[in-house]
Amino acid sequence: MRREDEGLGEDPLNGADPLQDTFYRPAVKARPPKPEHYKVISISMYLEDIEQLDAMVAELKKRGHTKANRSQLIRHALSVVDLESVPKPY
Repeated sequence: MRREDEGLGEDPLNGADPLQDTFYRPAVKARPPKPEHYKVISISMYLEDIEQLDAMVAELKKRGHTKANRSQLIRHALSVVDLESVPKPY
């Protein structure tokens, strides 16, 4: 019978892996810090409203606003909306 402390000798898998630093370096991806001047949000819109928004963005681009996008147009609309003119059902 064999005693438990006898065996094949030192376990090669116990301890540091000699290939770890050579072949198996974990990919370290530094995440950029989260911006604090804006947040990404999600809103629901009717398909017709999205089509209208996209058409307006396309028109702005035709007029030379090459960086126009949905967010820019919505931000502008927020800056000029008259709350007194908004109908009650909305």
